[in-house]
Amino acid sequence: MAIKLEIKNLYKIFGEHPHRAFKYIEKGLNKAQILEKTGLSLGVKDASLAIEEGEIFVIMGLSGSGKSTMVRLLNRLIEPTRGQVLIDGVDIAKMSDAELREVRRKKIAMVFQSFALMPHMSVLDNTAFGMALAGVPAAEREQKAREALRQVGLENYAHAWPDELSGGMRQRVGLARALAINPDILLMDEAFSALDPLIRTEMQDELIKLQAKHQRTIVFISHDLDEAMRIGDRIAIMQNGEVVQVGTPDEILNNPANDYVRTFFRGVDISQVFSAKDIARRSPVGLIRKTPGFGPRSALKLFTG
Repeated sequence: MAIKLEIKNLYKIFGEHPHRAFKYIEKGLNKAQILEKTGLSLGVKDASLAIEEGEIFVIMGLSGSGKSTMVRLLNRLIEPTRGQVLIDGVDIAKMSDAELREVRRKKIAMVFQSFALMPHMSVLDNTAFGMALAGVPAAEREQKAREALRQVGLENYAHAWPDELSGGMRQRVGLARALAINPDILLMDEAFSALDPLIRTEMQDELIKLQAKHQRTIVFISHDLDEAMRIGDRIAIMQNGEVVQVGTPDEILNNPANDYVRTFFRGVDISQVFSAKDIARRSPVGLIRKTPGFGPRSALKLFTG
């Protein structure tokens, strides 16, 4: 599978004259020690990731781990201090403002936790809002907005107002607005976290269905482990601005990189990885010798062929 989005040795340091922090980083000081010595906050430290085309890649961690900073570096809403962010092999950190606008208009879209809908605009106009800012002709943006609403099951609510919708429906509008530009890459910053548990599960199902129909590269930020296990092809775990482990859910379950990851995954709902019906078959199966790195998803592939 081709690499769609890649970051190399990425840093984000908040504060005045951020490069002052690097001499302390090179000495091995941690985030808290650097803050104490310099007043600078280390948001992301030396992160490197390669995200494949068409996968749902979940980045997760506790509050302050750097996950939300990371996702904003991917579309340069936040400027990196050092490192590269490559989309189709092109470093967006080196792009001009005009080039960056074009990438945001055509290649990459973002869905926020807060819905970010305009209360004075209809559902249709909210869905078309980004295209309107980009100067897309009215007829074209209406057609694309209606198609996006159809994808999320809200085609009959085009002329409704945001305050007439439930929380789940509002988030569907936010998702439709991102889908309307037909992006290659979809960034979702804790997009379902504000929803009730039942609605959150429905939105996860909706995302999986959409992904089955239209393969996009999705970077999904979450602090909910069950959510990450449910939707993620791979998961990256962040701690104090660093990426401490990347792998499939079963790889991380079976081989946690450190105590932080081990604690994170303690008590995980294993049914989110696979269920009994997924591996049930009528014909007999042979015994499988357990090997390092062998986990639930690996077993599922072997059992089901």
